[in-house]
Amino acid sequence: MRHRKSGLKLNMTSSHRTAMFKNMVTSLLKYDKIKTTSTRAKELRGWADNLITLAKRGDLHARRQALTIVKEKNVVHKLFEEAAERFSAVSGGYTRVIKIGRRAGDAASMSLIELIAEPSKKSERKTTTEKRTDASVKTSEKVTSPSVNSAEEGKLAANEDEIQSVVEVEAGQEKKDV
Repeated sequence: MRHRKSGLKLNMTSSHRTAMFKNMVTSLLKYDKIKTTSTRAKELRGWADNLITLAKRGDLHARRQALTIVKEKNVVHKLFEEAAERFSAVSGGYTRVIKIGRRAGDAASMSLIELIAEPSKKSERKTTTEKRTDASVKTSEKVTSPSVNSAEEGKLAANEDEIQSVVEVEAGQEKKDV
């Protein structure tokens, strides 16, 4: 039975698998997105979420734990600097996996894994009263300013000039008749 044995084996030894995921999570945190196979991307989500949770804690012990996984100090520094403000509104699910098709050589399913940039999209949504006021402003703008394109405006201006010249000519003829 395979109880309490989480994680995928991926047909490699445990040391090789651990080293590969440490390198992959370092690259993900460094470049914000990487392209890999779908199975590796799904397994990498747990590693990245764990590190971001450590970075949100922000204390010295969490930084030292992150340094045992991520081997580049500047990546850990960058993560700890921006994680508190970037991921403060969310308590998990810091990555997104997007399937991008099959690899040409062996037809392996490929995915793009990326860090979610702006997690607080829900707070920016408008309430129903704001939507109603915006809609009323848009309809009042439509009523006050008719939409006439520039070609029609040019024709209208030319017609007004012609009408004005005809009125002036008729006015001049009336003066002559009187």
